[in-house]
Amino acid sequence: MKTIIRIFLILGVALNLHAQSPKHEVRAVWLTTIQNLDWPHSRSAYQQRQELISILDQLQKANINTVLVQTRVRASTIYPSAIEPWDVCMTGTGGMSPGYDPLQFCIDECHKRGMQCHAWMVTIPVGKWNSDGCKKIRQKLPKLIKKIGEEGYMDPENPQTGDYIAKMCEELTRRYDIDGIHLDYIRYPETWKLKVSRSEGRRNITAIVRKIYQTVKGVKPWVMLSCSPIGKFDDLSRYRSGGWNAYTAVCQDAQGWLRDGLMDALFPMMYFQGNNFYPFAVDWRQHSYGRIIAPGLAAYMLHPREKNWSLDVVTREMNVLRELGLGVTFFRSKFFTDNTKGLYTFTQDFNRHPALIPPMTWVSRRQPAAVGQLNIRRGMSNDILTWTRSRYSATGDYLLYNVYASETYPVDTRDARNLIATRLQEQALAVPHKGKTLHYAVTATDRYGNESEPTLTRNTSSGHRKPIDFRQLMMGNKLKKYK
Repeated sequence: MKTIIRIFLILGVALNLHAQSPKHEVRAVWLTTIQNLDWPHSRSAYQQRQELISILDQLQKANINTVLVQTRVRASTIYPSAIEPWDVCMTGTGGMSPGYDPLQFCIDECHKRGMQCHAWMVTIPVGKWNSDGCKKIRQKLPKLIKKIGEEGYMDPENPQTGDYIAKMCEELTRRYDIDGIHLDYIRYPETWKLKVSRSEGRRNITAIVRKIYQTVKGVKPWVMLSCSPIGKFDDLSRYRSGGWNAYTAVCQDAQGWLRDGLMDALFPMMYFQGNNFYPFAVDWRQHSYGRIIAPGLAAYMLHPREKNWSLDVVTREMNVLRELGLGVTFFRSKFFTDNTKGLYTFTQDFNRHPALIPPMTWVSRRQPAAVGQLNIRRGMSNDILTWTRSRYSATGDYLLYNVYASETYPVDTRDARNLIATRLQEQALAVPHKGKTLHYAVTATDRYGNESEPTLTRNTSSGHRKPIDFRQLMMGNKLKKYK
C-alpha cells in the first residue's frame, strides 16, 4: 500500500524531470512480422535487410537494448526450420525461402549494436485451420490441434504440445546465438471451452513451460526464457481486473513461474492506463522474486486510428516503471520508430544513457575476469581505446565488453551516466573527445550479464594530436566508433 501511495504522489507532480537513468534496465520492443506489420515491407531480400538495418539503427539511437523479433508466427517461421515451413511474411508465399536467413541476420545486426536479440515464439495458436503450417501439424499429430471457429490451436491438455514447442525452442537454441526465447500466448485461448478446473488448467500450462525451460536451459543455460502474460495477473484486493487477467481467466500462473524458477523474465502486456495500470504494475514488482519485469506499453494506442491517447499517458507510465525499478517494452516497434505523438523523441531524452540488461544472478553469479591492459591513443577528434582480451568465461562461451568514460578519475562504473558503450564484441573503440580529457574504464560481461571488476586508465593526453593510422594501430582488429 505504501508503494501505491508513493506512485500516486509521483503522478501528482508534473514529471518534467525524468527519473535518473539506471545502469541496469531492460528497454525493449516487440518487432512484429505477422502480416508484415513492423517488418519486412518488401519482397526483396536486399531491401528487407536494409530496412531492418534502418530499424535497428533507430532503436540504437534511443538506447533500446532488447529486440523481441517474432520468429514463430503461426506454425510458421522466419528461419529455415526443419520442423515448420517459412511464413508468408517473407516472400508473400508460404513455405518459400527468401534466399537468406532473416533470423541470423537480425541476431548479427543486433549484436553489432550491443543489443540482445530474443526469438519471439507464438506458442498455442497455429493459424487458420487450412493454412500450411496448421495442416502440416495435423498431418503429423492429428490429435494435437483443436479447431475454434476458423482457427487452429495446440491443445494445452495434450502432453505432446509441450514436447512439440520445446523441440522448436531446442532447434533455435542449438542453431543460433540467440539471447532469449520469448513465449507468446502461452495460455488457454480466451475462446476455449474449459472443461477442467482452473487449477488443473494452470497445471497444464505450467507443464508446457517446464518442458520448454528444461530443454532450453539444458542446451544453453544463459539463454533468457521469458513470456508475455496478460497485463493484469489477477484481481487485487482493492482493484479488480475486469474479468481479464492471467491467473484466473486464461490459467497463466506467470508469477508462480518466477517463484518456481521456470522463467527469467516477464513482459506483461499492460496496454491500459490509470487505475487499470499503476496498481497492477506495483503487483508485478512485488511478485518479481528478484527476476526481470519489463511491462509492455501500448505505443499503438497513441495512434489516431487506435485510441488516440495523449503522449503523457505513456510517458507517465514510463516514469513510474523506472521509479519501480522495472523495464519498459514498446508494442509495436513501428509505432515507436514512427515517433507516434513524439514517443520516440521523448524516449531518446528519457534514455539519455545506455543501460545494461540486469544480470541473471539466479542462474550464475560467477564474476568474469577483468580485461587486460587498457591503452589510449589521442587523435585529432577521437580517443582510440584498445584493451587486451579477458580470459574466457567459465560460465559461457564468450565475453563482451562495456566502456565507461568520465572527466573525473577514477571513473565511477556504478554511475550510469558514465556508461558509453555496451556489449562490444571487439577490443577497441573510438570515442569523440571534443577537446576534453576523458578517463576510461572497461569491464567484461559474461553471457549471464555478470560484470567483471573494471580496468581503468588515466588519460594524460590533452589537446589535439595528428591523425592516427587506424589500420596500423588496430593490426587487423575491427574498430567501432562510439556515437
